[in-house]
This record gives sequence, C-alpha cells and structure tokens, in this order.
Amino acid sequence: MLPLQLIDSILINYNMGQVLLLGFVVTTLGALPLKSQQVIGLNTIAFGLIFLLTPLSTMPSVYLFLGLTLLVIGPIVYVTANE
Repeated sequence: MLPLQLIDSILINYNMGQVLLLGFVVTTLGALPLKSQQVIGLNTIAFGLIFLLTPLSTMPSVYLFLGLTLLVIGPIVYVTANE
C-alpha cells in the first residue's frame, strides 16, 4: 500500500480535472477488452456526471464542457449498442 504522502506529492502538480480525465481514460481502456459498447456508454455517462458535479473551484471550466459533451455522447453510444 502506498503512503498518502507519496500520492499527495504526485497529485499536487495536477488539478482535479486532469485527474478525472486520467481516470476516464484508464476506465475506458479497461473496459475495451469486454467489447461491450453498453459498458463504454455507461462509463461515459458516469464520468460526464462526475465532471458536471465536481466544483469549478477545483478545476478549470473547460472540464465542465467536457462533462456536457460526455453526457450527450454517452447515451448515444449506449442506445446504438448491439446486444
């Protein structure tokens, strides 16, 4: 287990938007081997909500627009998925 000081020293150079974007990329890449478009769509919707609900004082406003974009794209990806 990593000590909290190590994690804090790594994350101190980044804002919350960058950390959430990295989390979105990692979870999307982790879901790709499942070959499920529905899982990718649900992941996109979830991170869109997370980006929208995160306070703007912790990240630039650009990530708010990314959240809105993900909330538009996510349902489209989910609905167009083949079962």
